[in-house]
Amino acid sequence: MASPQNKRDWRFLLHEIIYESNTAAGKAFDVGLLIAIFTSILVVMIDSVASIHQEHGRLLQRVEWCYTALFTVEYVLRLISIRKPMRYVFSPLGIIDLVALIPSYLSIFFIGAQSLLVFRALRLLRVFRIFKLSRFLTEIDFLTIALKSSLRKISIFLLTVLTLTVILGSIMYLVEQKENGFSNIPESIYWAIVTITTVGYGDISPVTPMGKFVASVVMLIGYAIIAVPTGILTHDLAMAAKKEKKELPEACPNCGREGHDGDAAFCKFCGAPLL
Repeated sequence: MASPQNKRDWRFLLHEIIYESNTAAGKAFDVGLLIAIFTSILVVMIDSVASIHQEHGRLLQRVEWCYTALFTVEYVLRLISIRKPMRYVFSPLGIIDLVALIPSYLSIFFIGAQSLLVFRALRLLRVFRIFKLSRFLTEIDFLTIALKSSLRKISIFLLTVLTLTVILGSIMYLVEQKENGFSNIPESIYWAIVTITTVGYGDISPVTPMGKFVASVVMLIGYAIIAVPTGILTHDLAMAAKKEKKELPEACPNCGREGHDGDAAFCKFCGAPLL
């Protein structure tokens, strides 16, 4: 339990509002932030329509700067409400928040640089903060653990598929020859990749009976290959689910990180005591 002195501390109260969602003030802040995120994304999407941009471009730009100022204030408040702000800066959500703000401020110094508009799409990454409302961030960590554990097996599988496409592409080059569109081995490997992944653009296709036979084999292999990475990931997800531990909903008042074990008394990231 927090002491009366801590309860009166403005930084503690600010931390409760910004980082915690199990209080009335925290829920209100998260809902307000949720609405701001969605509306800011909507403004960016509307502004990308040429006809609307020509007629209302200046108004939408002003609205966007209002959202930029709002999110800047929110970012600064997050920094001053914890004892070690640099840990938040280099956390995944902290990096997303910072990268989402950079394009707007860079546009001050590079006015008219159209390429910077591409970086404005990074503001869509703010939507990950919505997950704090439903504690979906824990599920993201759960999925990340499963992906990491299956990464080596999937990498070996992809290397095997790549080797197979090189062999099949080379065989198709020998079978079809140049006059049927298989002008070189890299082009034939491209055909093998398109076919084995069941994409099938159709820009290159076999003509000879032997080529059609090889293509049929590649197609059948493709259907078998699709199931392999799915099975690997499903197995690792099941294994990670068995190891999953109950976590505390509170964020650390020192570094702002979440995901602590249910019986934890100290933060596993910075070692500070949990309130």
